[in-house]
Amino acid sequence: MNGFLISLEGGEGAGKTTVLNALRDCLDQHGFEVVTTREPGGTAAGEMIRQVLLNPELKLFSETELLLMFAARAQLVRELIQPSMARGAAVISDRFTDASFAYQGGGRGLEMGRIAELERWAAVIKPNLTFLLDVSVQQGLERARSRGGEPDRIEREREDFFERVRTTYLSRAKNEPDRFIVIDASQSPEEVVLKVKEKLDVWLQKWIEK
Repeated sequence: MNGFLISLEGGEGAGKTTVLNALRDCLDQHGFEVVTTREPGGTAAGEMIRQVLLNPELKLFSETELLLMFAARAQLVRELIQPSMARGAAVISDRFTDASFAYQGGGRGLEMGRIAELERWAAVIKPNLTFLLDVSVQQGLERARSRGGEPDRIEREREDFFERVRTTYLSRAKNEPDRFIVIDASQSPEEVVLKVKEKLDVWLQKWIEK
C-alpha cells in the first residue's frame, strides 16, 4: 500500500499538538508506520530556517517570509515526506502548504497565484487528507497566551491578521471538500479527539479499499 500525508491546519491555539498525538496513536493501532513532522522545520535545515522565521527580533518582508517557508518545505518534502510515503508510511504534518495560503496569502496579502506556483514547484505534493481545526480567533489566542512564554514573531500579529487567516482556511476547506475535514476546535480536547478519530476511521476505510 502506498503511504499518505495527513496535514493538520488551524490558527493559534487550535490544539494541533493534541490532535497530532491522537492521530499518531490511532494510525499506529491500525498497523501503519507513522512519521510525524512539523512546519516550518522537520529537518536540520528546516529547523534552522524556523528559528529565523519565528525570531521576534527580525523584521522580515512578506516575500522573504513566504520564500523561507517554501525553502523549509522543499527540504522537508524531499528529505522526509516523500521517502517515508514511498515505503508505505503514514506521515502526519503539523501544517503544510495550506498554511502559506492562509498566513502569507490571507494574512499578509500576498498573491495566491504566486503561492500556488511555489506549491507546484517547491512542495510538489498535496496532503491526501487535511484536518482543519477551526476555533474563533479570540478563543484561540486566549489558549495560546495561557501556555505562557514569549510570543514568537508571527504570534505577535494583530487579531485582524488572524481573522484573515481563519477566513482563508475556511474558504480553502469549502473549495476542497474531498480533502478537508473541518473540526469544531472550540470543544474540549476530548471531544475534538473523538471527532477526529471518527472521521479518520471513515477516511482510512476508503483509502484501504482503493
